Amino acid sequence: MTATTDGSTGATIPPRAAAASDTDSTDSTDPLAAGVPEAAERAAARATEYLLARQDSEGWWKGDLETNVTMDAEDLLLRQFLGIRDEATTRAAALFIRGEQREDGAWATFYGGPGDLSATVEAYVALRLAGDAPDAPHMARASAWVRERGGIASARVFTRIWLALFGWWKWEDLPELPPELIWFPTWLPLNIYDFGCWARQTIVPLTIVSAKRPVRPAPFPLDELHTDPAHPNPPKPFVPLASWDGAFQRLDQVVHRLRGAVPRRVRRAAMNAAARWIVERQENDGCWGGIQPPAVYSVIALHLMGYDLQHPVMRAGLESLDRFAVWREDGSRMIEACQSPVWDTCLAVIALADAGVPADHPQLLKAADWMLAEEIRRPGDWSVKRPELPPGGWAFEFHNDNYPDIDDTAEVALALRRVSHPQPDRVDGAIARAVRWNFGMQSKNGAWGAFDVDNTSPFPNRLPFCDFGEVIDPPSADVTAHVVEMMAAEGLAHDPRTRRGITWLLAEQEADGSWFGRWGVNYVYGTGSVVPALTAAGLPVSHPAIRRAVHWLRQAQNDDGGWGEDLRSYKYAREWSGRGASTASQTAWALMALLAAGERDSEAVERGVRWLAETQRADGSWDEPYFTGTGFPWDFSINYHLYRQVFPLTALGRYLHGDPFDKAPLAARRDIRATAGGS
Repeated sequence: MTATTDGSTGATIPPRAAAASDTDSTDSTDPLAAGVPEAAERAAARATEYLLARQDSEGWWKGDLETNVTMDAEDLLLRQFLGIRDEATTRAAALFIRGEQREDGAWATFYGGPGDLSATVEAYVALRLAGDAPDAPHMARASAWVRERGGIASARVFTRIWLALFGWWKWEDLPELPPELIWFPTWLPLNIYDFGCWARQTIVPLTIVSAKRPVRPAPFPLDELHTDPAHPNPPKPFVPLASWDGAFQRLDQVVHRLRGAVPRRVRRAAMNAAARWIVERQENDGCWGGIQPPAVYSVIALHLMGYDLQHPVMRAGLESLDRFAVWREDGSRMIEACQSPVWDTCLAVIALADAGVPADHPQLLKAADWMLAEEIRRPGDWSVKRPELPPGGWAFEFHNDNYPDIDDTAEVALALRRVSHPQPDRVDGAIARAVRWNFGMQSKNGAWGAFDVDNTSPFPNRLPFCDFGEVIDPPSADVTAHVVEMMAAEGLAHDPRTRRGITWLLAEQEADGSWFGRWGVNYVYGTGSVVPALTAAGLPVSHPAIRRAVHWLRQAQNDDGGWGEDLRSYKYAREWSGRGASTASQTAWALMALLAAGERDSEAVERGVRWLAETQRADGSWDEPYFTGTGFPWDFSINYHLYRQVFPLTALGRYLHGDPFDKAPLAARRDIRATAGGS
């Protein structure tokens, strides 16, 4: 079988494995199949030892969260803007950025991906700040690549905002973002709560930046990044007025004209209100929302509002940004867009418990205590839509009390139920609050988004300003599946609210039998999330939806026995759905679905388990350079460095010991011990 080429991207599409018929699903003819359980046991034991050894002394796990070089470039630009850029930081950041450059001179946003114009522009500017000469071979290749694709004028709005801070782009050539948005009531379209929480936290500080239009002296020109330096922003035709995009383009022109008509007193009051909103949402560790982009823009906005760098708010904010830096052995410095300790810890506990580590193992108890201490017991921005709902949930990060998320809350509850805690009432209380909160955050269509309820306005994505990434938080199949799985574990599979979620999931199944993965790549992740949830909630493995999913997964299996899916499936679903180089995490997701569907003895499962066993390193880990996590579909991709460890271990554990839901809901079994002994 040979690979084909996707004409839209020029990328090589790996061949799929030949699909076996459904009648073969429980009949393995592989002569090596008898050795698969033994190989799985050895792999699981090594993986368990590896994972246990990497727990922090406080009880949590956290892998590096790798994204792309725009994080590193913008960190240097921020320091340049504030006048605090130092040689050591610049040198380390430049070393990392140079190491990520492609041979053609561009930078991609995910491993093996195509060059990205905005990432390349930002990386190039950062290297210029680090002293790299524009005529150096690697820089000349980058600037030529940028010019061939339209230059800075074709870069996204956020990139041009960074350049406008230094006069490399004109503020008047950017979409207007008035600070008066802070006063829009929640019933009015385009109020700040129409945006997803990550976009909301970014847009509010940027309204101040847009109003102030600051310009710091540019340390060098960037003529080499324009197709025509004399005309850096050639006029572009308007989209037809009859379209939403055309209407919003013209609305932006109107807002531009009204800029000078807003009374100074009104504008100043709006900026002050926005600044108060920002300060009120600063976390205890100094960050905003536990993610880097809002923190960067919040620091800039408050600085423009008169906060000096020694102000406690600013000092804490800058210190928090330093904690996003990962210093590598080669001396390079990579900036994490976010940190994922709660997510990584609950997934690690699930993996270890399902692999046979005793439920009262000291390290699981320490992890449970840490997770219990991280429960958020106060209202956040979600309460704007649900003011009467009592709090109770978990966030993704170390500190993000304003934005607990539904996905983490579900998975933490599933993890806690796997631990035999000496204070069961404490666990029961936390999970009861989580159940109440998650049910209260159900959207009206029966499904769940990640952070907010019914965050589905069609307008934010139409704004000229929002040309990068998803800015709303609609319900997704993967989050909904995890909530359904949590409710099934609590004995609530037949609750009408859970059944509404199941009905929504069944309606969302793709024609080919897969599910779209919003927060992981992509159809393999969605399917790997939904099938275990549906069977846990009581759907028989013979259900047509389950059989269609099994058929799709078996067709998607690679010739080597693993599964993989390239991020291009978000943009070119027909060519890339379920297709890509095999990875440990995606192979595990497929196996988790097949095992939940009753396919343990199938050839597909045995080949997948063998692939995991054969590709495991001697130390018990797996290598996974590919990005299998998703921030914004296609636009912002993530390599969670712990995914390669926790998901394979979970799949191997369930292959060896069965699904934890097989006998009874987890809530009914506080003392959960697997058949195999733990470490």
